[in-house]
Amino acid sequence: MARKGEYGIRQKQRTLRRKPRQPVREQALAPAAANPLRGYQNVFLERTVTVGLSEQTARIRKRALDSFIIWCDERGLQRPQDITRPILQRYQSHLYHYRKANGGPLSLNTQSTLLLPLVAFFKWLTRENHILHNPASDLELPRQPRQLPKHLLSVAEVESILNQADIETPSGLRNRAILETLYSTGIRRSELIHLAFYDVDTGRGTLMVRQGKGRRDRLLPLGERACAWVTRYVQEVRSQFIVTQEQGPLFVTDYGETFEKNRLSDMVRQHMRYAGFKSGGCHAFRHAMATHMLENGADIRYIQAILGHSELSTTQIYTHVAIGKLKAVHALTHPARLTRDGAEQSAKAEFSTGNGVQTLLEALGEEEED
Repeated sequence: MARKGEYGIRQKQRTLRRKPRQPVREQALAPAAANPLRGYQNVFLERTVTVGLSEQTARIRKRALDSFIIWCDERGLQRPQDITRPILQRYQSHLYHYRKANGGPLSLNTQSTLLLPLVAFFKWLTRENHILHNPASDLELPRQPRQLPKHLLSVAEVESILNQADIETPSGLRNRAILETLYSTGIRRSELIHLAFYDVDTGRGTLMVRQGKGRRDRLLPLGERACAWVTRYVQEVRSQFIVTQEQGPLFVTDYGETFEKNRLSDMVRQHMRYAGFKSGGCHAFRHAMATHMLENGADIRYIQAILGHSELSTTQIYTHVAIGKLKAVHALTHPARLTRDGAEQSAKAEFSTGNGVQTLLEALGEEEED
C-alpha cells in the first residue's frame, strides 16, 4: 500500500510538466571576467580534458580556480608572476577562516578540494614557462582525517530498508531493484545513474561500470537476489517508464528520464527514513557492502577491486569498522575476560592463518605516526 504523501506528491509532479526554458537574451559576465588570469585558466582547463582527465575533474578545477581568481582580483593580483607562496598561504588561511551562510566553517575536505587544483594549475604554468618558479610546490595541504561512516548498517537494518519499497507499484518495484543493486555491488551513485541497459547481464550475474571514478571500467559480480529484482523490473515495469525498451539508461524516473544525483539520493533517503533512520543515502549501502563482506571473510584486495579503489589505503578504512573480527581478536588475547569458551577457539582457528592479522596490521600501519 502506498504511503501517505509519497505517491500524492508524485501525482502532483505529473501534472506540473516542466516549462520550456526561455532563451537567455544576455549572458551576465562572470566575476573578475576581465582579470588576465582567466585566460590562463581557460587554457589550463582545455589542457585538462585534452590529456584524458574527466569532465568532472575539469568542473572541479574550474570552480576552485574561479574562487581563487575572484579572491586575487579583489587584491589587484592579475598575473601569474604576482602569485608567491606567501600569497597562496594567505589564500589558504582565507579558506580556513571562511564561514558559510549557516556560520559553519569549510570542512578540511572542501578546503583541500579548493587547493589541489591550484597545485596542478601552478605546476602547469611552470611547465609551460609562464612562470620561472612554482609557488605551490611546497604548499602544505590540509591533512585529511580518516572519518568513519556516521552509521554502519547491519545486515538486518539493510533488509529493513530494502523492504520499505512498495513492490506493488511500478515505482516501488524499480526502487527495490535500485536498492538491491546498490547493496549487491557497492557502486557509487553516479555509476548507477549512468548504467546503460546492456551494462547489466542478469544471466551471467555481472554488471559493467563504464568510465567510473578515474575513468576506469570494471566488471563486477551482481548477486543472485539483485539479478532477480532487476530482471523483474525490466520485464514488468520498465516499459511503463520508457518507450525505447532496450536502449538508454537501465534505471529511469517516472518520466523516463535519467536520474539526477539529488533525486536518486532523495529516494534512497526516503526509504531509510521509513525504516527509522534519520540520515543516510546511497553511500550507506556502499559502506554496508564492504563491511559485511569483510566481516564474512573476504580478502580486502577483492573488496578494493569491487569498490574501484586505485589505492589499497582507501579500502582499509573498512577494516576499522569490521568490529566482528576485532572483537574476536580481543576475546582471544586480552587477559581481562570472564571465561574461555568456544568463541575463543573459533577465533584462534580463524586468525591462525594470519590473514586477519595481516589485514589489520596493514590498516593500522598508516596510523603509526599518530
